[in-house]
Amino acid sequence: MKAIVVEAENLSLQDVPDPSPAVGEVVIDVVAAGVNRSDLLQRAGNYPPPPGASEIMGLEVSGRISAVGEGVSGWQVGDEVCALLAGGGYAEKVAVPAEQMMQVPRGVDLVSAAALPEVACTVSSNVFDTAGLSTGELLLIHGGSSGIGTHATQVAHAMGARVAVTARNREKLERCQEFGAEILIDYTSEDFAAVMKEHGGADVILDIIGARYLASNIKALATNGRLVIIGMQGGAKAELNIGQLMAKRASVSGTTLRPRPASGGPDSKAAVVTETVARTWPLIESGDIRPVIDSTFPLAEVDAAHARLESGDAVGKVLLTIG
Repeated sequence: MKAIVVEAENLSLQDVPDPSPAVGEVVIDVVAAGVNRSDLLQRAGNYPPPPGASEIMGLEVSGRISAVGEGVSGWQVGDEVCALLAGGGYAEKVAVPAEQMMQVPRGVDLVSAAALPEVACTVSSNVFDTAGLSTGELLLIHGGSSGIGTHATQVAHAMGARVAVTARNREKLERCQEFGAEILIDYTSEDFAAVMKEHGGADVILDIIGARYLASNIKALATNGRLVIIGMQGGAKAELNIGQLMAKRASVSGTTLRPRPASGGPDSKAAVVTETVARTWPLIESGDIRPVIDSTFPLAEVDAAHARLESGDAVGKVLLTIG
């Protein structure tokens, strides 16, 4: 099969061996793969795959099952699926634990389905399971026009929460408004902590920036607020004012999805996938939320896809089409 191989940060399309399903796995003939910032980090040598995972990039795909391994039930060859991966998505075929697969939601085409697994599982596990966002609360999303941001906005809005977003220009903020955001903050010219204070503070903050925003995030929280950090685009180390945190009875959590075990408990990928499908798929099938696709590129044009994501101009997901 063909797959994208990384050599000293350079990407090339090469022939590699076809995968075979291990016990509990299936093989998917890939139709599309999502492009994520973690792929850019892996390409630069800063985000190695977990032990035992494929060295090929790609954390989410959609496609059709072409082989079913021993011990798998409920799936058969020909089923159209999307899947959360630990790696291997930038290829014509990928082997994946059956517990990390999801049926393509009704009303979603097979290519667009590749935009769902990573963002849906990230938002469900962090905004709802970790932070416990509830109806009527205010959620602040940094990077509101990103794949995660556009999905989180729609889900939170559909669940009855209020949504504030940061983005870098008015055009992006207007797109965020289309998805349900009501408080629009241009981070290039506005102090998001001050804006949040005017609105009583954020009950939950979903943060992809990390260190650079830590102090302002604590200021932006409401009493009993919850900050969930899922990225480090603004660095990994910062000073935390514990007094401010205690005065607000607030909490700070840091989570990742890729290194989690495939199965074996409430923190596993299998558990996250099950809860995500139960929480999110009905909203997709009802039309309350939808995949947001910025652009698609053929697998051979992976450099252009990475450049699009790295530019910061994308609104929603960048996808690779395969096969």
